[in-house]
Amino acid sequence: MNIIKTLMILLSLGLTVACSQDGQFNDIRNKMEAIKQRPKGHIEPPPEFKAYKSFTYSAAASRSPFSPPIDIELTDLPKGRTGVKPNFDRTKEVLEGFSLDALLMVGTLMKPGGQLYALIKAPDGGLHRVAQGNHMGRNFGTVLAVNSLKVDVMEIVSDGQDGWIERPRTIVITE
Repeated sequence: MNIIKTLMILLSLGLTVACSQDGQFNDIRNKMEAIKQRPKGHIEPPPEFKAYKSFTYSAAASRSPFSPPIDIELTDLPKGRTGVKPNFDRTKEVLEGFSLDALLMVGTLMKPGGQLYALIKAPDGGLHRVAQGNHMGRNFGTVLAVNSLKVDVMEIVSDGQDGWIERPRTIVITE
């Protein structure tokens, strides 16, 4: 067995030496020399980049562009004249965690005593009933009236001058 292995190794070495004889790779060597003789190329330097100019965002305290604007005539009232301010000590209700724009009125429900409730669908998929006096929306909204077609809500929003104003909103039933 060892003799066969030794013969195989000797045969492999003999073939390797035979392949490396001069004259068989002259065409490759000539091609490599021709490539080395070509003129060297020129690589352009990378472009110079302008220094980053920092930007300070100064509109962070302004009204969000995604919320409805406040009527200008309402903001012309002198500070403190309206006497309106939200009750921060009150426990928040579930629907006060959502924007009024995200809430949908999907129907009504009337109790035997005659009280009418609006059925409000929240973005999380929950269905809630609201009546006059309930609170909803992120801007301290209070339900003023409920009828079969709409819910009237009065929000308390900042007037932009360290005061508060009331803003009426309506949620209309969706089909």
